[in-house]
Amino acid sequence: MDFSNKSAVLNETSLYSCCFKEDFKHLLLPIIYSLVFLFGLSLNAMALFVITFHTKRWTPSTIYMLNLTVCDTLYIFTLPFLIYYYAGAKDWPFGEPVCKIVRFLFYANLYGSILFLSAISLHRFIGICYPVRSLCWLSARRAKLVSVGVWACVLSCQAPILYFSSTRRFGKGLVCFDTTGPELFDDFLVYSSVISVVMFALPFMVVMVCYSLMVRKLLEPSWGSGEGEQGLRAAIRTKQKSVKMIIIVLVTFMLCFLPFHLTRSLYYTFRYLRNSHPEQMTCKLLEASSIAYKVTRPIASANSLIDPILYFMAGQDFRKTMKKKLQKAENGLPKCANIAMTTSL
Repeated sequence: MDFSNKSAVLNETSLYSCCFKEDFKHLLLPIIYSLVFLFGLSLNAMALFVITFHTKRWTPSTIYMLNLTVCDTLYIFTLPFLIYYYAGAKDWPFGEPVCKIVRFLFYANLYGSILFLSAISLHRFIGICYPVRSLCWLSARRAKLVSVGVWACVLSCQAPILYFSSTRRFGKGLVCFDTTGPELFDDFLVYSSVISVVMFALPFMVVMVCYSLMVRKLLEPSWGSGEGEQGLRAAIRTKQKSVKMIIIVLVTFMLCFLPFHLTRSLYYTFRYLRNSHPEQMTCKLLEASSIAYKVTRPIASANSLIDPILYFMAGQDFRKTMKKKLQKAENGLPKCANIAMTTSL
């Protein structure tokens, strides 16, 4: 769990007869959260603007990306509270309700992103491997129903966070737990383990299976052939979009989601063992797992930076919109400025 000062850490770790420092997080966490806030807010705001005002045809992928962007944006608005909290304020001045909401939105964004990325991957898989059947299976209406189901699943499964998260006074400072108090930790461990399996491990397996079958299908020599020159060009564009999507989604899972869940599982397990069987768990091992977990936690929030890149790189509507805007800008400039802009681009 996260604490705002050294004395809090000493009080918390005294439960396990261990004492270790976590001063690094007062520098690391504010820097990473600040970068995610600045760049994430800009990218997601741009994605929301393009999707909302410049989308002529709402495809299932567009609907999923809109929900993914909304999910990221809601979490990004909570980062200023964490930046202030970890930057050396040594106190949580916003009250327990805000603490609960901030912790809840972190997990809602985490698992909402995982499920929407899984939905996008499954949608692309069906379109590549079952192109004929996808005409009946894939529609904007079904994408809306899936999105409603994802939101219902995320909100209901993460609602217990509002119960577990709390504040407690340590010395002169008020601590906002990112897990729960020591008295509820065993219950939180069971809940967290179930959520990790259902909302991370299973979707991750689905994504990996879908991408393995997609890559095998795309590598077939006969894929995209026999449709004429125009059909071949369309197949090449589809293949390029699919490859980009595979790379970006895998980077998100491998960089943001997988390290966080691995280090968190280790830290929670070691902490439980230290509490129940102190002789089986050394303080150094517990400290190492705690540091690893607290380093990967802010990195997990970096998915808010990568998600809009998925739309910008793999989506065609954004590039078409920007191309039209550039053409209009060029037509309204003097000839010399037009040449300079074209050369720069």
